[in-house]
Amino acid sequence: MADGKRRSGVVLTQDGGWSWVVVGCCFVVTVCTRAVTRCISIFFVEFQAHFGADYSSTAWIHSLVDCTTMLCAPLGSLVGNRWSCRVAVMLGGLLSSCGLLLSSFTNSLELLYLTMGVLTGLGFALCYTPAIAMVGCYFHRRRALAYGLAMSGSGIGTFVLAPAVQLLIEKYSWRGALLVLSAFVANLCVCGALLKPIRLQDLMEEEQEGEEAESGKEETIGRVSLKEPEVAVKLPKESDGCLKPPLPLLSGSPAPKPERRRCFLSIKEYRFLLLPDFLGLAVSFLFLASGCSLPFVYLVPYALSAGVCHHRAAFLMSILGVLDIVGNITFGWLTDRSCLKPYRLACYVLAVAMEGLCCLCAPLLRSFSLLVPFAVLYGYFDGAYVALIPVVTSDVVGAPYLSSALGVVYFLHAIPYLISPPIAGWLVDVTASYTATFFLSGASLLSSAVLLCVITGIRRCRLRPHGPAAKC
Repeated sequence: MADGKRRSGVVLTQDGGWSWVVVGCCFVVTVCTRAVTRCISIFFVEFQAHFGADYSSTAWIHSLVDCTTMLCAPLGSLVGNRWSCRVAVMLGGLLSSCGLLLSSFTNSLELLYLTMGVLTGLGFALCYTPAIAMVGCYFHRRRALAYGLAMSGSGIGTFVLAPAVQLLIEKYSWRGALLVLSAFVANLCVCGALLKPIRLQDLMEEEQEGEEAESGKEETIGRVSLKEPEVAVKLPKESDGCLKPPLPLLSGSPAPKPERRRCFLSIKEYRFLLLPDFLGLAVSFLFLASGCSLPFVYLVPYALSAGVCHHRAAFLMSILGVLDIVGNITFGWLTDRSCLKPYRLACYVLAVAMEGLCCLCAPLLRSFSLLVPFAVLYGYFDGAYVALIPVVTSDVVGAPYLSSALGVVYFLHAIPYLISPPIAGWLVDVTASYTATFFLSGASLLSSAVLLCVITGIRRCRLRPHGPAAKC
């Protein structure tokens, strides 16, 4: 196996060595993509004043960035699978930097929709999914912790960029601030150059070695304990070079022979779509995406409407960012413990439900001192569930299919990300209040958590042994 790794030009050491460089690159990618996207809301007041637009029209900018990033996530997966994650991230960095550069010269809101919304969002899409998938390929035993550290870039970036962007706007106007952000986002090209390709054969062998090392602790199927039968997939041991292993989905169906990748899109890369567990996650992601972005879009305008000054309102975003970091790392570390590993899905549901409750309480908070606890709790649980999305997805489909699966997962976020902020902006325009907006966010998040609980309960009831003593 060592000879094969040397021939491939990549020395693969899971959970160590170059793996932590990949985590660092993914960290910077999340800073340059998700943190920059969150900070777009700081430009809202400037855009409204310069273009004379209302809340709903201005909200389309943030919606288009988020929607394009998620809608084109499968494209990022395809580029990464067909060529390499390195190519995808470097190309995405170039496109997103050019998009922000062109946005600084626009003279209409419609052009901002195209340059910032579509072009920058497309660049972010090419970077985001491949970088996240690479972390899952390089880590096995400490995967949740690695994702927690990598995804904490979103929180750290928000903490640093929110006040920095506000200062840049005051000193150089919104056009100058976008120019600086364009240069900053160009660092994605450097991160892409550091993402070494990884052979699937090496990945499968390392995963099998890791599973054998953990077999003495508890019996597992794939990477998931038998204590949680609702998420279990076993990958075959056969693999040859860059061959894709078959993913057995239906009992009794013959496993197809591995084939080399010859075309840009292979249907076998998406066979996991037939997994009931993945379908349940997919539906819950639709509700999640409908509500999770609204507080980041409307927290600053809501604080300003409550009489909070500009600097304090921007500081609330910084608080969100700091606690996002804590949630990323602590939940990642905790769910890597042997006692909580079988309950990663339950931890994810808890984080989403707590976010929903925070949003339902937000309309009662009308001062800076009351909005700080909201930012603390919402930021913490946002970081927690964000770090667990790729982990739970990997538990369901397996690491070799993680890139394609994440492309689908983030694709499902696209339409809710597109329509929910404008709908929330319309509610603000109609009601002259942010109450309905935060209620919409809270209801969507709680619906996502309740749906997963119901699906998990039904699955457990069906998997229990039938008999006189077995009751659901």
